[in-house]
Amino acid sequence: MATPPAAHVIAAAGLVAIDYHESVSSTMDVAHALAVSGAPSGTAVLASEQTQGRGRGGHTWQAEPDAGLWLTLIERPTDARALDVLSLRIGLALAEALTPLVEGAVQLKWPNDLYVGARKLAGILIEARWRDGRPEWAAIGVGINRRIPEHFQQAAHVRLDVSRDELLIVAVRAMRLAAAGTGPLSARECAAWDARDLARGRRVVAPVAGEVTGVSPTGAVRIRDDAGVEHAVHSGSLQFL
Repeated sequence: MATPPAAHVIAAAGLVAIDYHESVSSTMDVAHALAVSGAPSGTAVLASEQTQGRGRGGHTWQAEPDAGLWLTLIERPTDARALDVLSLRIGLALAEALTPLVEGAVQLKWPNDLYVGARKLAGILIEARWRDGRPEWAAIGVGINRRIPEHFQQAAHVRLDVSRDELLIVAVRAMRLAAAGTGPLSARECAAWDARDLARGRRVVAPVAGEVTGVSPTGAVRIRDDAGVEHAVHSGSLQFL
């Protein structure tokens, strides 16, 4: 049975506090409730198990006991433009931070997934709450696989010698740094994303049929159709041919 992270782990991760649960329906729901009550940036909700973990587009996330890092981080950003690219910025930061902890290259799938080879390593879900046209808080949910149950082998995981606390420190440090970013993606960030983009140069049938050419500073995926027209797509999911 997992235990709450010790105070030195919370401090090393750069967090203000961790609200730990042995089992919870969704860390995202708990985080929103804490944010409503005034929880500051740097508060995280961590669970050993999620019974109703969710991903982007209403998909469920397999979150069995002690099988991964199931966490939602509360941040209170002031730059609305940065929220448009936050999923990509968090993904890139995690890909770079997790690389030493896995066997193989960590790649990115627009807009919110991390892969090792053809297997999914981690997913990101961000839900923001707004008031008077300004963001009040962002709940940044991540699920990172630590081990894979025997009945669910189509996924990647960090090395088995990586402890939960080590993973938590590495991941949250990267997430907090990325969440502090402002404005659109920089040229460096776009180039770094493109270098890890598993879809770049591949053909997709949705959200627009064509070849993926990269990401834009505003967080759109760029797809060139068969007529040579390049589309900047801000929503949807990539479906490969």
